[in-house]
Amino acid sequence: MKSKSLYRWVFAAILLAITIVFGRFFLLPIPWTHGNINLSDASIFVASALLGPLPSGLIGGLGTAFLDLISGYTQYAPFSFVAHGLEGLLAGWLYQRFGKHRLGQWVSLAVGAFVMVVGYLFADSLLYNWTAGVLGIGTNFLQGLVGVAVAQLIIPRLKDRF
Repeated sequence: MKSKSLYRWVFAAILLAITIVFGRFFLLPIPWTHGNINLSDASIFVASALLGPLPSGLIGGLGTAFLDLISGYTQYAPFSFVAHGLEGLLAGWLYQRFGKHRLGQWVSLAVGAFVMVVGYLFADSLLYNWTAGVLGIGTNFLQGLVGVAVAQLIIPRLKDRF
């Protein structure tokens, strides 16, 4: 029992590191929104499916907040902590409840992505203005959608081993 718990914590730590790496090195800058599209959501969604709500919420919140701090987007760190933390928490909770069916898996992760999009709508609006918030919806939606798709490719391969 102890080794299984330790394994889960080690796996969570690895996913936290992967969240930062995916967010830092796999990115596309978007000048008009003061941000970028990255793959951090993919690892958050993998955590949601394999570890559940609390670990994925922590991985999403801490990973992306730290990512903002090291990437020069310090003003976004608290917003990222909340937006991606809630994304992971909600996606993990929904995945536990509805993840037995393929449609439930997609919907669970998509709802998490939607929460992230709404979180950044408010973040951009507070930091800049409503125009920046609205302009960011498309790119944040694309980031969430890509994260869901990449995670759905990875999850089945890891689920068998996990």
